[in-house]
Order: sequence, then structure tokens, then C-alpha cells
Amino acid sequence: MKKFLLAAGLSLALLVATVTAVTFEGHPEKVPCTAEVSVETAVLREGSRGGEVKEVQRRLKQWGYYTGAVDGIFGPATRKAVLAFQRKNGLTADGIVGKATYAALGMNASYNALGGNTQSPSNSAVSDYTSSDLYLLAKAIYAEGRGESYTGQVAIGAVILNRVKSPAFPNTISGVIYQRGAFTAVTDGQINLEPNQTAYNAARDAMNGWDPSYGSLYYYNPAVATSSWIFGRKTVTVIGKHVFAI
Repeated sequence: MKKFLLAAGLSLALLVATVTAVTFEGHPEKVPCTAEVSVETAVLREGSRGGEVKEVQRRLKQWGYYTGAVDGIFGPATRKAVLAFQRKNGLTADGIVGKATYAALGMNASYNALGGNTQSPSNSAVSDYTSSDLYLLAKAIYAEGRGESYTGQVAIGAVILNRVKSPAFPNTISGVIYQRGAFTAVTDGQINLEPNQTAYNAARDAMNGWDPSYGSLYYYNPAVATSSWIFGRKTVTVIGKHVFAI
């Protein structure tokens, strides 16, 4: 009796193993790898739900593109806001939040998920700077661009950080900001104004790797600029009243 039960058990185990093997071999497309799953969930379109949608809504609302509830539901109003953001930033206006739109939004982790890179530069970006660096960058952003859009303020912060990385400029935030003649706000004393929360947020986004200036090292307002030299720099993009250049 025991031998019969043992034999029956072994037969059943072999049958289950065989059926399982046949199922996966016959339909490999039903067993996606982890990377494929993360890519599929990273692309957002109308009908999507979750935390990623909520973060997109939060940013679009902060910048004036979205007026609805930050509820994590990608509905028609969210799609309309995404379309407006894409048009404003020179992106393909399809209402879908993919790689290029994530980059423009400054959502680096999502951008990297689509690119197959699971490591986000934001993991170490802000931690590479001190609270004094954050405060000083926020002050510079507020002094130089408080009348500009949020994207324009982030771009100012990005230019300062791009200079820190460039061998042509000082290698610290304070060194770049206080370099003689570099910024009007330092010359006229506006650097001493207390930054608001928007400037702090813009400084953090710039430190986390969002660069709406696309690598620019200079920016200027052509309506008030007096240096003929700056007009000879190659224009990269224009945000609000500022021309960003290299």
C-alpha cells in the first residue's frame, strides 16, 4: 500500500512538472522579465493610475498646466495638461508621458526605467551638496529669476551647476555665484534677499539633475543685456525672458 501511494505521488509530481514546463515553453510571452514590466508601467497615458501619475500631476499643477485634483488618475484633464506641457517645451504632443516627457519634467527615476537603467542620478545628487549649497543656490535663483516660470528658475540653477562641473569656472557653487561680474544679482545686492519655497524647490530639482537649459553655461535677458560678447554665444533654448547659451 505504501509503495502504491509513493508511486502515485511521484507520478503526480512528474505530471505537474511536465504541464508547467509545457505551459512556459509554449507561451514564453506570458512570462515577461522584470525589466519589461517596469518599462510597461513607466509609460503613462490616459487610463493609467498610481503614484507616478500623481507625481506628474503634482508637477504640472505646480507649474500652472493642471488645475484638477492630484489623485493619481490619468484622465482627460491630465492628458490636456500633458499636451500643453509638451507643446510649451518643444516635445511631440501626444499626451503620453514617455522618456522625453519624463526628462522635461525632471522625473529622472522614471526616465532611467525606460532606458533600462535602474540607477537614478537623483539618488546621490542632492546628497552631494550641503544645506548651505542648497540655500545659496535658492538665493541665486530667487534673486536672478523670481519673475520667471518655474522651469525658467530651474534652468538658472542648472546653469550654475553646469558651471561648477565645467573646468572653465570655479568648482563650487559659492565660487561660481560669487565669481566677479558673473551675476547681476550679486553686483546689485539682490543675492541677499531671502528665497521663497519655489526657489528652494527649483534648487532641489536642479540638484537632482533636471536641466531645462540642456547644458547651457550662460543665460541673459536680451532686452537688458549690454555685453556684445554674450550675444555671440550659441543659443540653446529660450525660456521666458532668458536666452540660454553655451
